[in-house]
Amino acid sequence: MTLSGPGIEAYPTLFSPGKLGSVALANRAIVSPMTRTSATDDGLATDQMVDYYTEYARGGWGLVATEATYIDEKYSQGYNNQPGIANDAQQESWRKVIDAVHGEGVPFFMQIFHAGAVNQGNHWVEGSIAPSAVQPKGEQIDRYNGSGPFQTPREISRDEMDEVVAGYAAATRRAIEVGFDGVEVHGANGYIMDQFLTTYTNQRTDDYGGVIENRVRFHIDVMTAVRAAVDPAVPVGVRISQTKVNDLEYSWPGGDDDAQIVFGKLGQIGNLFIDVSAHLGCAPVFGTDKSLAGLAKRHSGLTQIANGKLHDPAEAERALSQGEGDFVALAKGALADPAWPRKIAAGVEPIPFDPGMVNPLATLANTVAWRQLQAAE
Repeated sequence: MTLSGPGIEAYPTLFSPGKLGSVALANRAIVSPMTRTSATDDGLATDQMVDYYTEYARGGWGLVATEATYIDEKYSQGYNNQPGIANDAQQESWRKVIDAVHGEGVPFFMQIFHAGAVNQGNHWVEGSIAPSAVQPKGEQIDRYNGSGPFQTPREISRDEMDEVVAGYAAATRRAIEVGFDGVEVHGANGYIMDQFLTTYTNQRTDDYGGVIENRVRFHIDVMTAVRAAVDPAVPVGVRISQTKVNDLEYSWPGGDDDAQIVFGKLGQIGNLFIDVSAHLGCAPVFGTDKSLAGLAKRHSGLTQIANGKLHDPAEAERALSQGEGDFVALAKGALADPAWPRKIAAGVEPIPFDPGMVNPLATLANTVAWRQLQAAE
């Protein structure tokens, strides 16, 4: 899709083309992965998901990413009606979504996921696993049909850790085989990989617990396996954050020293991208001159996606032009208005976010209203 209008000149970096691996993007604006709970009970993609993702593909984005998609038929599912990529039926169900998005000429990445302890709905098994038997903070997430405290997980065994790593690799292969253009691993926001990275959820005494060099080891195992699972030209990456869906206050205790180790280790794998999610946006952290996204770029040397409070196009342009990221991903801004890039390019104010928009049908309604207005004009 070719965009035009005064916004192209106003935000030249945002609307410049780019590449993630071998995949060309028409601009630097990405639809961030967002949990939508619109799949069937057994994790199959639905016609509602076809409509939802197709509207994003029509909205002028450079790239669309899926919601978090679980990887196995054991403990990875986190929410009821979450889609999966764990078996042949789930894999095949995504084909109609992929074809619809590709039909609009837009690349499509899958985000793959393991809930770990933050599990409030699982079609396959009872219970949950995590680095340590620590009950997650806070309450289950009501917008994903949860209530009350999270269950206390059991500690994952070393054999199970190997199984989970293999599950990430297998899910990556399935995603690419069915037609996705790239894969992002959800290593953030309090789910299993981030549980290894976080001090209070990781109380292990083996070589995966304790110092930051050990706590990041599971990320390195997963990303090494995922990178090796598909052709080197296929883009694969990982999402990183400090905060969690159930804890918006956590900060890496070692500050920039931790950032150097986490991002430096990922940089050593090479041929990855990093998506840094920061709910407070691209503000400097740890007393440095860079946001967490900017530190990821500095310490890893990898392609970087900045994510957080970038729905203001001027802030998105600033983040890109000042080296906070090579691309920007939007969640609330995209959820509020699937046509955000087209509107920014055209000099039209996008629809603002409100909490009622967590319903995918509300998101579709916003875009339908915009298209009707265009037709009327």
